[in-house]
Amino acid sequence: MTLEQLRIFLAVAEREHVTRAAAALHLTQSAVSAAIRALEARHGITLFHRVGRRIELTGEGEIFRAEAAAVLARAEAAELVLSELGGSLRGTLRIQASQTVASYWLPPLLVRFRAACPEVRVEVGAGNTTSVALSVLQGVAELGFVEGEVEEPALSQTPLATDQLVVVVGPRHSWAKAGPIATARLSETPWIMREAGSGTRAAFEALLRGWNLAPEALEVALELPSNEAVLAAVEADGGATVVSERAAGPHLAAGLLVRAGLDLPPRSFKALRHRERYQSRASRALVALALDGGAAQ
Repeated sequence: MTLEQLRIFLAVAEREHVTRAAAALHLTQSAVSAAIRALEARHGITLFHRVGRRIELTGEGEIFRAEAAAVLARAEAAELVLSELGGSLRGTLRIQASQTVASYWLPPLLVRFRAACPEVRVEVGAGNTTSVALSVLQGVAELGFVEGEVEEPALSQTPLATDQLVVVVGPRHSWAKAGPIATARLSETPWIMREAGSGTRAAFEALLRGWNLAPEALEVALELPSNEAVLAAVEADGGATVVSERAAGPHLAAGLLVRAGLDLPPRSFKALRHRERYQSRASRALVALALDGGAAQ
Protein backbone atom coordinates (compact mmCIF):
# COMPACT_ATOMS: atom_id res chain seq x y z
CA MET A 1 0.00 0.00 0.00
CA THR A 2 1.38 3.40 -0.97
CA LEU A 3 0.56 6.95 0.07
CA GLU A 4 -0.42 7.64 -3.54
CA GLN A 5 -3.01 4.85 -3.37
CA LEU A 6 -4.40 6.38 -0.20
CA ARG A 7 -4.63 9.82 -1.83
CA ILE A 8 -6.46 8.31 -4.79
CA PHE A 9 -8.83 6.34 -2.59
CA LEU A 10 -9.70 9.43 -0.53
CA ALA A 11 -10.23 11.56 -3.62
CA VAL A 12 -12.64 9.00 -5.08
CA ALA A 13 -14.40 8.57 -1.73
CA GLU A 14 -14.90 12.33 -1.38
CA ARG A 15 -16.30 12.81 -4.88
CA GLU A 16 -17.96 9.39 -5.34
CA HIS A 17 -16.85 9.63 -8.95
CA VAL A 18 -13.72 8.24 -10.62
CA THR A 19 -13.57 10.77 -13.46
CA ARG A 20 -13.88 13.80 -11.17
CA ALA A 21 -11.29 12.35 -8.80
CA ALA A 22 -8.91 11.75 -11.71
CA ALA A 23 -9.33 15.34 -12.87
CA ALA A 24 -8.66 16.70 -9.36
CA LEU A 25 -5.51 14.56 -9.05
CA HIS A 26 -4.34 15.27 -12.63
CA LEU A 27 -4.32 11.55 -13.39
CA THR A 28 -5.96 9.46 -16.06
CA GLN A 29 -9.21 7.70 -15.21
CA SER A 30 -7.57 4.35 -15.89
CA ALA A 31 -4.78 5.11 -13.40
CA VAL A 32 -7.29 5.95 -10.69
CA SER A 33 -9.37 2.84 -11.39
CA ALA A 34 -6.25 0.68 -11.38
CA ALA A 35 -5.15 2.03 -8.00
CA ILE A 36 -8.54 1.25 -6.46
CA ARG A 37 -8.61 -2.23 -8.00
CA ALA A 38 -5.10 -2.91 -6.69
CA LEU A 39 -6.13 -1.99 -3.14
CA GLU A 40 -9.22 -4.16 -3.33
CA ALA A 41 -7.44 -7.14 -4.92
CA ARG A 42 -4.45 -7.06 -2.57
CA HIS A 43 -6.63 -7.19 0.53
CA GLY A 44 -9.59 -9.14 -0.82
CA ILE A 45 -12.14 -6.46 -0.03
CA THR A 46 -14.66 -4.30 -1.87
CA LEU A 47 -14.27 -0.60 -1.07
CA PHE A 48 -16.90 0.80 -3.43
CA HIS A 49 -20.31 -0.20 -4.69
CA ARG A 50 -20.66 0.35 -8.45
CA VAL A 51 -24.21 1.64 -8.99
CA GLY A 52 -24.68 2.46 -12.67
CA ARG A 53 -22.28 5.29 -13.41
CA ARG A 54 -22.04 6.17 -9.72
CA ILE A 55 -19.92 4.67 -7.00
CA GLU A 56 -20.38 4.81 -3.26
CA LEU A 57 -18.42 3.55 -0.30
CA THR A 58 -19.19 0.16 1.18
CA GLY A 59 -19.31 -0.26 4.94
CA GLU A 60 -15.73 -1.52 4.83
CA GLY A 61 -14.79 1.48 2.68
CA GLU A 62 -16.22 3.87 5.27
CA ILE A 63 -14.12 2.25 8.00
CA PHE A 64 -11.00 2.34 5.84
CA ARG A 65 -11.65 5.98 4.90
CA ALA A 66 -11.06 7.16 8.47
CA GLU A 67 -7.83 5.18 8.76
CA ALA A 68 -6.59 6.32 5.35
CA ALA A 69 -7.25 9.96 6.22
CA ALA A 70 -5.35 9.60 9.50
CA VAL A 71 -2.35 7.93 7.82
CA LEU A 72 -2.19 10.56 5.10
CA ALA A 73 -2.48 13.38 7.61
CA ARG A 74 0.35 11.94 9.70
CA ALA A 75 2.50 11.60 6.58
CA GLU A 76 1.89 15.24 5.70
CA ALA A 77 2.63 16.24 9.29
CA ALA A 78 5.94 14.36 9.06
CA GLU A 79 6.72 16.22 5.84
CA LEU A 80 6.02 19.51 7.60
CA VAL A 81 8.36 18.51 10.45
CA LEU A 82 11.19 17.71 8.01
CA SER A 83 10.62 20.97 6.19
CA GLU A 84 10.83 22.93 9.42
CA LEU A 85 13.92 21.04 10.57
CA GLY A 86 15.48 22.14 7.31
CA GLY A 87 14.83 25.74 8.26
CA SER A 88 11.89 26.54 6.00
CA LEU A 89 8.29 27.23 6.91
CA ARG A 90 6.36 25.35 4.26
CA GLY A 91 4.25 22.25 3.91
CA THR A 92 0.63 21.42 4.75
CA LEU A 93 -1.08 22.36 8.01
CA ARG A 94 -4.31 20.43 8.56
CA ILE A 95 -6.86 21.95 10.88
CA GLN A 96 -10.45 21.17 11.84
CA ALA A 97 -12.92 23.74 13.17
CA SER A 98 -16.45 23.65 14.53
CA GLN A 99 -19.03 25.33 12.31
CA THR A 100 -19.37 28.63 14.13
CA VAL A 101 -15.60 29.07 14.29
CA ALA A 102 -15.04 27.93 10.70
CA SER A 103 -17.74 30.16 9.25
CA TYR A 104 -17.39 33.42 11.18
CA TRP A 105 -14.14 33.70 13.16
CA LEU A 106 -11.48 31.65 11.43
CA PRO A 107 -11.46 33.05 7.84
CA PRO A 108 -10.03 36.51 8.72
CA LEU A 109 -7.34 34.80 10.78
CA LEU A 110 -6.38 32.52 7.88
CA VAL A 111 -6.11 35.51 5.53
CA ARG A 112 -3.57 37.08 7.87
CA PHE A 113 -1.77 33.77 8.31
CA ARG A 114 -1.52 33.37 4.53
CA ALA A 115 0.12 36.79 4.31
CA ALA A 116 2.58 35.92 7.08
CA CYS A 117 3.34 32.34 5.95
CA PRO A 118 2.63 32.17 2.20
CA GLU A 119 4.39 28.83 1.67
CA VAL A 120 2.29 26.94 4.19
CA ARG A 121 -0.75 25.26 2.64
CA VAL A 122 -3.69 25.18 5.05
CA GLU A 123 -6.39 22.54 4.74
CA VAL A 124 -9.55 23.21 6.77
CA GLY A 125 -12.31 20.77 7.63
CA ALA A 126 -15.51 21.66 9.46
CA GLY A 127 -17.64 19.66 11.87
CA ASN A 128 -18.95 20.03 15.39
CA THR A 129 -16.94 20.25 18.60
CA THR A 130 -17.02 16.49 19.19
CA SER A 131 -15.82 15.59 15.70
CA VAL A 132 -13.09 18.26 15.78
CA ALA A 133 -11.71 16.93 19.07
CA LEU A 134 -11.73 13.39 17.65
CA SER A 135 -9.83 14.53 14.54
CA VAL A 136 -7.07 16.03 16.69
CA LEU A 137 -6.95 12.94 18.91
CA GLN A 138 -6.60 10.64 15.90
CA GLY A 139 -3.98 12.82 14.20
CA VAL A 140 -6.21 13.67 11.23
CA ALA A 141 -5.70 17.33 12.15
CA GLU A 142 -2.81 18.97 13.96
CA LEU A 143 -4.96 21.81 15.27
CA GLY A 144 -8.62 22.08 16.17
CA PHE A 145 -10.64 25.22 16.81
CA VAL A 146 -13.84 24.84 18.82
CA GLU A 147 -16.36 26.85 20.81
CA GLY A 148 -17.52 24.00 23.04
CA GLU A 149 -16.16 22.41 26.17
CA VAL A 150 -13.86 19.43 25.57
CA GLU A 151 -13.19 16.93 28.33
CA GLU A 152 -10.16 15.09 26.99
CA PRO A 153 -6.91 15.11 29.01
CA ALA A 154 -4.80 14.21 25.96
CA LEU A 155 -5.67 17.55 24.36
CA SER A 156 -4.34 20.94 25.42
CA GLN A 157 -6.79 23.83 25.15
CA THR A 158 -5.77 27.44 24.54
CA PRO A 159 -8.49 30.12 24.83
CA LEU A 160 -8.23 32.54 21.91
CA ALA A 161 -11.28 34.79 21.68
CA THR A 162 -14.69 35.38 23.21
CA ASP A 163 -18.07 34.70 21.66
CA GLN A 164 -21.54 35.74 22.72
CA LEU A 165 -24.49 33.35 22.65
CA VAL A 166 -27.94 34.84 22.05
CA VAL A 167 -31.51 33.53 22.03
CA VAL A 168 -33.33 34.56 18.85
CA VAL A 169 -36.91 34.25 17.61
CA GLY A 170 -38.89 35.31 14.58
CA PRO A 171 -40.49 38.80 14.50
CA ARG A 172 -43.97 37.33 15.06
CA HIS A 173 -42.95 35.25 18.08
CA SER A 174 -44.48 36.25 21.42
CA TRP A 175 -40.98 36.83 22.82
CA ALA A 176 -40.06 39.33 20.11
CA LYS A 177 -41.50 42.23 22.13
CA ALA A 178 -41.81 40.61 25.54
CA GLY A 179 -38.86 42.28 27.28
CA PRO A 180 -36.81 40.20 29.74
CA ILE A 181 -37.61 36.47 29.66
CA ALA A 182 -37.53 34.53 32.93
CA THR A 183 -35.70 31.21 32.70
CA ALA A 184 -38.86 29.47 33.96
CA ARG A 185 -40.54 30.44 30.67
CA LEU A 186 -38.04 28.66 28.43
CA SER A 187 -40.28 25.60 28.20
CA GLU A 188 -43.15 27.69 26.79
CA THR A 189 -41.91 27.56 23.19
CA PRO A 190 -40.60 24.94 20.76
CA TRP A 191 -36.83 25.01 20.19
CA ILE A 192 -34.77 24.52 17.07
CA MET A 193 -31.43 23.01 18.08
CA ARG A 194 -28.14 21.97 16.56
CA GLU A 195 -27.29 18.28 16.62
CA ALA A 196 -25.82 16.45 19.61
CA GLY A 197 -22.07 17.10 19.67
CA SER A 198 -22.49 20.77 18.79
CA GLY A 199 -20.60 23.11 21.11
CA THR A 200 -23.45 25.63 21.00
CA ARG A 201 -25.99 23.05 22.09
CA ALA A 202 -23.72 21.70 24.82
CA ALA A 203 -23.10 25.21 26.17
CA PHE A 204 -26.83 25.98 26.29
CA GLU A 205 -27.66 22.68 27.98
CA ALA A 206 -24.98 23.39 30.60
CA LEU A 207 -26.61 26.77 31.25
CA LEU A 208 -30.01 25.11 31.63
CA ARG A 209 -28.64 22.74 34.25
CA GLY A 210 -27.10 25.71 36.06
CA TRP A 211 -30.59 27.24 36.18
CA ASN A 212 -31.96 23.95 37.59
CA LEU A 213 -33.75 23.21 34.33
CA ALA A 214 -33.43 19.80 32.70
CA PRO A 215 -32.64 20.09 28.97
CA GLU A 216 -35.27 17.39 28.42
CA ALA A 217 -37.92 19.81 29.73
CA LEU A 218 -37.60 21.85 26.54
CA GLU A 219 -39.60 20.82 23.49
CA VAL A 220 -37.04 20.30 20.73
CA ALA A 221 -39.10 20.59 17.57
CA LEU A 222 -36.19 20.14 15.18
CA GLU A 223 -32.52 19.16 15.30
CA LEU A 224 -30.59 20.57 12.33
CA PRO A 225 -26.95 20.15 11.28
CA SER A 226 -25.89 23.78 10.67
CA ASN A 227 -26.33 27.28 12.03
CA GLU A 228 -27.90 28.52 8.80
CA ALA A 229 -30.46 25.72 8.78
CA VAL A 230 -31.39 26.48 12.39
CA LEU A 231 -31.74 30.20 11.70
CA ALA A 232 -33.87 29.56 8.60
CA ALA A 233 -36.23 27.38 10.63
CA VAL A 234 -36.58 30.07 13.31
CA GLU A 235 -37.26 32.70 10.64
CA ALA A 236 -40.12 30.47 9.48
CA ASP A 237 -41.67 30.74 12.97
CA GLY A 238 -40.37 27.35 14.07
CA GLY A 239 -39.71 28.56 17.62
CA ALA A 240 -36.60 29.81 19.39
CA THR A 241 -32.93 28.92 19.21
CA VAL A 242 -29.64 29.74 20.85
CA VAL A 243 -26.81 30.62 18.51
CA SER A 244 -23.63 32.65 18.27
CA GLU A 245 -24.23 36.37 17.86
CA ARG A 246 -21.74 36.21 14.98
CA ALA A 247 -24.03 33.82 13.12
CA ALA A 248 -27.25 35.65 13.94
CA GLY A 249 -25.88 39.16 13.27
CA PRO A 250 -26.87 39.54 9.59
CA HIS A 251 -30.33 38.07 10.26
CA LEU A 252 -30.87 40.44 13.19
CA ALA A 253 -29.70 43.44 11.15
CA ALA A 254 -32.11 42.54 8.34
CA GLY A 255 -35.04 42.26 10.75
CA LEU A 256 -35.56 38.59 9.97
CA LEU A 257 -34.86 37.63 13.58
CA VAL A 258 -35.24 39.34 16.95
CA ARG A 259 -33.03 38.90 19.98
CA ALA A 260 -35.10 37.64 22.90
CA GLY A 261 -34.69 39.16 26.34
CA LEU A 262 -32.48 36.50 27.91
CA ASP A 263 -28.89 37.41 28.68
CA LEU A 264 -26.38 34.56 28.30
CA PRO A 265 -22.77 34.60 29.47
CA PRO A 266 -19.92 34.74 26.92
CA ARG A 267 -17.92 31.67 26.00
CA SER A 268 -14.45 31.25 24.53
CA PHE A 269 -13.10 29.91 21.27
CA LYS A 270 -10.22 27.51 21.90
CA ALA A 271 -7.36 25.92 20.00
CA LEU A 272 -6.91 22.17 20.55
CA ARG A 273 -3.73 20.19 20.00
CA HIS A 274 -2.47 16.79 21.10
CA ARG A 275 -0.15 17.08 24.09
CA GLU A 276 2.17 14.28 22.95
CA ARG A 277 2.51 15.07 19.24
CA TYR A 278 5.01 17.36 17.61
CA GLN A 279 3.79 20.95 17.41
CA SER A 280 4.90 22.43 14.12
CA ARG A 281 6.17 25.97 13.76
CA ALA A 282 3.27 26.60 11.40
CA SER A 283 0.67 25.63 14.03
CA ARG A 284 2.49 27.68 16.69
CA ALA A 285 2.52 30.66 14.33
CA LEU A 286 -1.22 30.37 13.66
CA VAL A 287 -2.10 30.18 17.36
CA ALA A 288 0.25 33.09 18.17
CA LEU A 289 -1.41 35.18 15.46
CA ALA A 290 -4.83 34.43 16.97
CA LEU A 291 -3.63 35.35 20.46
CA ASP A 292 -2.18 38.57 19.05
CA GLY A 293 -5.55 39.60 17.67
CA GLY A 294 -5.26 37.98 14.27
CA ALA A 295 -9.02 37.59 14.09
CA ALA A 296 -11.84 39.81 15.25
CA GLN A 297 -12.50 39.25 18.94
